Amino acid sequence: MTSRSRVRAITAAALSASVTIVLAACSGGSPAPTATATPIGKPVSQTCAELLPLESLAVYGKAFEQVSSFTPAKGTPAATIAQQQGRVCRFREVDDHAVTITLAVADLPEKSLTNLKDALYERGGSVPTYRVEGYFALADDGVGRADAFADPYWITASSTLFTEPGGAQPVIDAVRSVVAPGASPSATPGS
Repeated sequence: MTSRSRVRAITAAALSASVTIVLAACSGGSPAPTATATPIGKPVSQTCAELLPLESLAVYGKAFEQVSSFTPAKGTPAATIAQQQGRVCRFREVDDHAVTITLAVADLPEKSLTNLKDALYERGGSVPTYRVEGYFALADDGVGRADAFADPYWITASSTLFTEPGGAQPVIDAVRSVVAPGASPSATPGS
């Protein structure tokens, strides 16, 4: 059994655990981390506007604006990324504030990324068009979540606009081009 297979088997057994627990376990933390746990991630220096320029959202056919005062809900991947010194951003449609895109980016150690990738691999939903290891899932509430790994970055984005993996592609591509400029771009219509 390969090292990655062993990690996948262990991760599959604990798949119901939250991402926060996975991060804590791979950093040597306790199984139930507290809010005062030391972050294992490095600060993400890029701003929300740099990671996802508003022009990148024009493909959705609506005007968007950045929400400057956004705090992610506890227990969400965005909240976990915020705890890891990552960048968390929220964009909303100008005419309908109920339509939002949440983006979070973390710079994490290799072991943490491997554990996250393995957990998502076991869940399924691999997306090869993200040009890096990527996954997509659509929740029962209609919110699609895309995860992509432009090592050492974990990129996660969620929105009701993402009803299938390609719906999140413009967001993933925009962020990936900033944090991993050497990654090969996806083919885009008209380019």
